[in-house]
Amino acid sequence: MNIVILDDERVSLALLKGHVGKLEGCRPVAFTRPTEALEWCALNEPDLVIVDYLMPQMNGIEFTERFRLLPGKADIPMLMVTGTRDRVLRHRALAMGINDFLTKPVDVIEIGARLKNMLALRASQKHLIQRAQQLADEAFKNGRAALEIAARERETLMCLSLAAERRQPETHEHFMRLSRYAQLIGLRMGLKPHDAELLRHAAPLHDVGKLGIPDDILLKRGKLTEAEWDVMRQHTVMGAEILGQGQSPILKAGAQIAISHHEKFDGTGYPYGLKGDAIPLFGRIVAVADVFDALTSAKPYKRAWDVDRALSVMKDSTGSQFAPDCMQAFLDGIDDVLEIKAQHADKDVTGLGVAA
Repeated sequence: MNIVILDDERVSLALLKGHVGKLEGCRPVAFTRPTEALEWCALNEPDLVIVDYLMPQMNGIEFTERFRLLPGKADIPMLMVTGTRDRVLRHRALAMGINDFLTKPVDVIEIGARLKNMLALRASQKHLIQRAQQLADEAFKNGRAALEIAARERETLMCLSLAAERRQPETHEHFMRLSRYAQLIGLRMGLKPHDAELLRHAAPLHDVGKLGIPDDILLKRGKLTEAEWDVMRQHTVMGAEILGQGQSPILKAGAQIAISHHEKFDGTGYPYGLKGDAIPLFGRIVAVADVFDALTSAKPYKRAWDVDRALSVMKDSTGSQFAPDCMQAFLDGIDDVLEIKAQHADKDVTGLGVAA
């Protein structure tokens, strides 16, 4: 793997090259000038970028912003090396696309662990994207529709969802429920069976972008600050960028869902504040299915709501958060919803059961 290292101080650059050189299968590509690093990255594909913050002419945040604008560089992991713990600066860096930080003086054990984690993430991204593309190519060559891909092939696409799941307290059953709720809503809204099947396979990809959210924000138990929320909201954009690189119908639908499932019907959602029918239909449907499952599922930090309470709150949000036609289709199929919920029930992860 190509590891780009950018630091204007040659001593620091040499130290970072030494750490990277110890990793099997990794090649350090070192630069002291940001413009030269950008030129190289525009023509080549780095697998990880390590950038110093304090540099003349162009600091690390400015470099990150320009790097992320390069074609195909939206999801490449980036580490920033800095001697400051200024939270405002770090939040700006995260918003621009930095994935994690190394604090000077760099600790030998810490840098080894962080580099391995970031490279493992990159390897998974490349494998999943390549495999998804292979599946699409095979389907085309064989003259098959993408939705006729065998079950073992669809499981490869599910790996993207499971990779995101491992970084947050979700379960495999959550994805099964979400998929089938979304399919049920789609069918009741008049979707053709093959479109509803496409929705079922794409729905679990909605939160893939959380792969790019730092642990200290994604896994924070307390209330997020506004700056941290700005970073968290970027998972919608990151998910669309990751999935948008694929050509298969499932990945394309997943990208559409990822970017739109937090939009609200009245235009107060994110990331773009889309309103009404401007929100893609698949995103409007998954918004209903995802919120219902979140409310009625127990987490390590909360009880599950009972169904009546969840439905009451969601009905009150119809027309503001939820599209009325999607919500009505969900309510019309509530008996089937409850059957799906029972078939794919979680174990009680809290020991608390259902909330009163």
